[in-house]
Amino acid sequence: MFDLRRKAIFAALSLAAFAFPAHSAEFNAAQKAEIEAIVHSYLVEHPEVLREVSVELEKRQKVEEADLRGHAIADNKQALFNSPFQAVVGNPKGKITLVEFFDYNCGYCKRALSDLVNLMKAEPELRVVLKDFPVLGPNSIEAAQVASAARKQITGDKFFEFHQKLLMTHGPVGREQALAVAKDLGLDMDKLQKDSKDPSIHAGIEEVMKMADSLALTGTPSYVVGDEAVVGAVGMAELKTKVDAVGKCGKTVC
Repeated sequence: MFDLRRKAIFAALSLAAFAFPAHSAEFNAAQKAEIEAIVHSYLVEHPEVLREVSVELEKRQKVEEADLRGHAIADNKQALFNSPFQAVVGNPKGKITLVEFFDYNCGYCKRALSDLVNLMKAEPELRVVLKDFPVLGPNSIEAAQVASAARKQITGDKFFEFHQKLLMTHGPVGREQALAVAKDLGLDMDKLQKDSKDPSIHAGIEEVMKMADSLALTGTPSYVVGDEAVVGAVGMAELKTKVDAVGKCGKTVC
């Protein structure tokens, strides 16, 4: 309700801007007051206009955001799809790439994991890039550091097993939980402890943070498919539709 009210106010201000164009200084005080009264009266008599204007403004904003993200994807292709600081699962030589930005403490990411698993099964040509985007606090950063160190020992299906176990851990996920999963999978713990402090770990996380900022990603999970950024756990069906379209014509909408 608050959001709708805020949009309505913004819409009213937009209408007022139309009422007072750039040359509004030519109106005297009485004329301006009369125009304000007309606008006010019209909005009171036709409040549905506020909703219509709000919808149109939101639509235009989404188009602008999509355009900006499209340019950001084009400008960051190498780091986005082929960074040395990322995990690649699924088909490493797949013709279609899906990038997921996630946080090990993100409840939506945990629920969306099955969507990704099922999508990978349904799309044998799908190459999946996993990017640690630890935005939910110190625990998330610690978990990302250990996961990044684990990638120095395990890749592909083995890393995806680590990823799934850690993501589905109950309760807060941090360094302790990440180390426990690594130990359970038989990783060299001495090497893992050493690698987790390597400067490249910080560089990798920093790269993802900057990339997410350039893409204006506001939460996790977020995805990049083809030339489009998708924010939120949208479900397997929507992701599959976009992946299939990319396979067909190179874009998410053919």
